[in-house]
Parts: sequence; structure tokens; C-alpha cells
Amino acid sequence: MPDIQPVQTLAAQISANAERVILGKHSEIELALITLLCQGHVLIEDVPGVGKTMLARAIAKSLGCSFKRIQFTPDMLPSDVTGVSMFNQKTREFEFRPGPVHAQIVLTDEINRATPKTQSALLESMEERQVTVDGVTYPLPQPFLVMATQNHIEYEGTFPLPEAQLDRFMLRIHLGYPSTKDEMAMLDAQQRAHPIESISQVASAQELLDAQRAVKEVYVDALVKEYILALVDATRKHPDIYLGASPRGSLALYKTAQARAAIVGRDYVIPDDIKALADPALAHRLIVSPAARLKNIDPRAVVDELIHSVAVPGSRAT
Repeated sequence: MPDIQPVQTLAAQISANAERVILGKHSEIELALITLLCQGHVLIEDVPGVGKTMLARAIAKSLGCSFKRIQFTPDMLPSDVTGVSMFNQKTREFEFRPGPVHAQIVLTDEINRATPKTQSALLESMEERQVTVDGVTYPLPQPFLVMATQNHIEYEGTFPLPEAQLDRFMLRIHLGYPSTKDEMAMLDAQQRAHPIESISQVASAQELLDAQRAVKEVYVDALVKEYILALVDATRKHPDIYLGASPRGSLALYKTAQARAAIVGRDYVIPDDIKALADPALAHRLIVSPAARLKNIDPRAVVDELIHSVAVPGSRAT
């Protein structure tokens, strides 16, 4: 069986560091760490000012990873993300100048403000962890995590993320407003300096890579796999859903359940892991039918309904 103690320790250390910056959001920070342990990417969808950028910076500082922030705007070009080949007059040769995506943790802020052409510049890097410019392929550093943010309230001057882009995000999380108690603590903590300046590295990138390998060894029973597939298949047959979750959604639910089990100290997955991760792993992959959209039916409500209606497979007889 895998040794999941180092995974649990690593997650606890990073989580404690991040919670010094993002107060009262333990479960949301845990979801971000689960994505990191699964070598995935996370979409943070919320209103401005709730700590989306600080969460990415806190995780990067905790691991000592290189961190780059890309502020997406409508006039941004794909080369502003991936990099560009420039002619060096001294050597009389073209030299590649890497873009900000060449970092271990990349924050793409307000990703929906960029045009679809620029958004698509991230597709290769997110899926294949490489960038191709002028026919030359450049590998990206390991570990590699894209944390994208978008404001789901404001639509003026934005471009909806294409389905191919949304599907590449392993989880979608919502931070939400802090409680009054946590917001009061935040005011006190930031009176003289921001807590992000005082947090230090608690683990290394190599420890994270080791933890990512250990998570893959967490046991998933065949009955739990059947439950994952039953949930995903139900999204494809639901009357209010025009397009259900893809096989990438099944994989996301499978992998994140392994990571969640490891974080809480188990070397096996249980159905409760699947239920806890169904919303962040599946809801953003669903397209509601036009008729259901008129009724203001939300994909998250559909996933919640399926969690309560799809039967959990019974235990195997001994």
C-alpha cells in the first residue's frame, strides 16, 4: 500500500500557510491542493477582492516554486502568453524569449477578458505541459499548475470560455465572501503588513512531485469506479442538460478522489469522496439546455440532485 503520510503532512503544511492569508476558507484551499496533487488546473470563479490572487501566491511561496501572473485583457496576443522568437542582430539568429506561462505556478487573472484566440494559447500548455512557437516545442517546468480566475458577475468586455478550455480545468471553486469574524481578523492582520509577506517555504517542489506520485497509488475499488461512471452517465441523460460531462470529467473525479483520500489519511477512496468532489469536478463541464436556462436551472443544482438520486453501489458480498 502507498505511504500517504508524507502527502498528508505536505497538504497540512501548505494549507496552514495559505490559511494565514485566506481566512476561513479551509475547504476551498483543500480543493486547490487536491488539484495540485493531481497535476491538474483550477478555475476560481468569484467576485473581485475575495483573495483569488493571494491563494495562488501563498501556494507558490509555500513550495518555493516560480510564480508568474498574467493579467488578461482584450488586446492581449497569444505570444504575450507563450513567448516569441526575436531576431538577434549580433548573432544573426532568432532567439526565443519565453512568456509568463513558463513558470511552475501560473495565475491567469480574469481569463475571460482575453479573446478566444489568446485563451486558446493555454490549451497546449495545460494539457501537454509544453509550448510550441514557430514549430519548436519547449517543455514547461515541473510541477506546473494554472490557476485561472474569472468574474462571473460582469459580462461587459468579456468572452465566455470555450468548452474545450473549461474541460481542461480539473476543478472549479468559489471562494465567496468571508464571515464577519474572519473579515475582522483580516482587518487586524493587515494593519501594518500583508500576511503574504511573512509566510515562508514549508516544502519543496521535489516533495510535491513525490506526493503526486504517491497519490496515484491510492486504491479505488471497482464499485467506487462504477459509482463515478454512474454519476457522469447521469449528467449525459438528464433532461435539463444539453451536454453532459466528458470522459475527462470521469478522470477528474477519479484522480481528485484519490488525492482527497490521501489528504485525510486514507489509502483508499470511499463514496463520500466522490460526493464531496462531484460539484467542483463536474458542474463546470455541463451545458444546460435552452429550455432549462429559461427556468434559471443551474448546473450545480443538477449535480446536487444527481448526488441524491444516483444510488451508491452496495458492498460486495463475502
